[in-house]
Amino acid sequence: MKRLFFCLTLIFCLTVAATAQQRPLLTEDVDTTPEGAIEIGAGVDFLQNAKFPLSGLRGDLTRIGDVRLKVGFSSNVEFQLEGVLQNFLAINSAMTPSPIPLALDGNSSNDAGDFILSTKIKLRNETSNLPALGFKFGFQMPNSDQARGIGTNQINVFGKFLVQKKFGKRAGKTPRLNVFGNVGLGIMSAPLERFTQNDVLLYGLAGIYNVNERVNIVGEINGRASTRSGEAPLGTESVGQFRLGTQIKASSLRFDTAAIFGFTKNSPRTGVTFGVTYQSPSIFTPAK
Repeated sequence: MKRLFFCLTLIFCLTVAATAQQRPLLTEDVDTTPEGAIEIGAGVDFLQNAKFPLSGLRGDLTRIGDVRLKVGFSSNVEFQLEGVLQNFLAINSAMTPSPIPLALDGNSSNDAGDFILSTKIKLRNETSNLPALGFKFGFQMPNSDQARGIGTNQINVFGKFLVQKKFGKRAGKTPRLNVFGNVGLGIMSAPLERFTQNDVLLYGLAGIYNVNERVNIVGEINGRASTRSGEAPLGTESVGQFRLGTQIKASSLRFDTAAIFGFTKNSPRTGVTFGVTYQSPSIFTPAK
């Protein structure tokens, strides 16, 4: 609890800059990609002591191609596609026997991630006294092969409310501080239990502090909490992490990096992420 309180305090002390500047954060802001524009981000994650209760595997996980694609459909609606192109797991330990049949390559495994397709809607703009509100809903597709021991290969659906408030102004329209949070519900299929699901609480609290025109400091707490009174079904356990990092603008690109710290039993112990994001001009904006 002391660690959780410290993380929350640190975020509020340190913690958006321009619209939808999200990588390396997981928490969703309310701002949407401009109508007719496309934003694409890609990154690499390195996670130590990652845990996969469904397969019983533990090890160091490398995620190559953590892709986030966003399309501005209208002034307040955005479509998203996100997922990992390839996961590589260096296995440190394995449960014997495994809860599910596995097909591994010695002490390592690799597999595609389960991609998420979703829609974000901005419900109301921010005012001087009240925050902006939004809603995001979508589903996780079963792209992975559970026999590789990394993904669950299940269809999961979710919906969450978004809230955001900006504070202070630098020269122009850039806010000095943007704090945003999410709360919602995820319905996760239990891979080993027929006709069973686990309803999990989705949460996130994040912020971005604008140091200057090119540099932002970012931080968040994000995760899911099982609502089961006892042990959660395998593959639907509570997970959570704290991230602290930076965003650096260079020309039309935004580079990012963050340190990752897990704070639940089934989360990776530590990690680091690196990425880059590009947003195209809107097709409705005349070229200068």
